Amino acid sequence: MKCILTVIGKDKPGIIASVSNLLASNNVNIEDISQTIMQSTFTMIMLVNIANSPLSMKELREQLKALGEEIGVSIHLQHEEVFDAMHKV
Repeated sequence: MKCILTVIGKDKPGIIASVSNLLASNNVNIEDISQTIMQSTFTMIMLVNIANSPLSMKELREQLKALGEEIGVSIHLQHEEVFDAMHKV
C-alpha cells in the first residue's frame, strides 16, 4: 500500500535521518522524496510503500507521531488515495 508522508517543522540537523531510520527499521520503502527549506521551515513529502512492513498503518502512524514529538516536527501519514482525493482541483 502506498502512502504519503509529510513532515513540517523548524529546520535542524537529523530530521531526514530520523524519519528514514524509523521507516527502514519497519521495512517501509521510500519510493520518492521531495524536501525543501522555506526560510527556516523544513518541509518534506515522501511517497512510501508500507506493503512489507510488519506494522499496520495505524501503528506506523503512531510511531511517526511519537518521533515527530521527540524531534519537534509534525509528521502525518495518509493513504495515497485519500491524499489524492483531498488535493484534486
